[in-house]
Amino acid sequence: MANTTTWVIDPMHSDVQFKIKHLVISTVTGSFRIFEGEAVTEGDDFANAKVRFTMDVKSIDTNQKQRDEHLQNGDFFEADLYPKIMFESTSFTKTHDNFYKMIGNLTLKGVTKPIELTVEYGGSQRSMQGVLKHGFEVTGIINRAEFGMSWNVITDTGGLGLGEDIKLIANIQVAKLENNS
Repeated sequence: MANTTTWVIDPMHSDVQFKIKHLVISTVTGSFRIFEGEAVTEGDDFANAKVRFTMDVKSIDTNQKQRDEHLQNGDFFEADLYPKIMFESTSFTKTHDNFYKMIGNLTLKGVTKPIELTVEYGGSQRSMQGVLKHGFEVTGIINRAEFGMSWNVITDTGGLGLGEDIKLIANIQVAKLENNS
């Protein structure tokens, strides 16, 4: 087997955002402030990378404290019972140019389901300290109802107050973990 390289997420230069339709007419954007993860590759090639990622549900931030507290309760994430959102890849394949398709299992609110994400490779650079880094943008859509988050309200026109599809956008920078074998 080829030598493996472990790449860890640099939280100072990464972010995880989500977007959901509100009242059908606008979009609410939020983020998770605390997350961690890694990718294990054969050598320095990211094709077939094994990716693991975890987010802390209580770090959710939609820039509105009351909404954040509602999102953490039983209507949505049930953060006390399910404090982490976890993702583990099952495949990471190059589709064209700098794009990859990543398939994996997402565990959210105690439900694990396969999801598909698009990964755009942004390039590599050495930091001022000489550490090799790579940048990626990860995007996808998940249906929150599939993970047991079906709470909603009906608008005065009969539409759903909240969309079911959640857009995910993660800008991730990984750093090569030194002393890899």
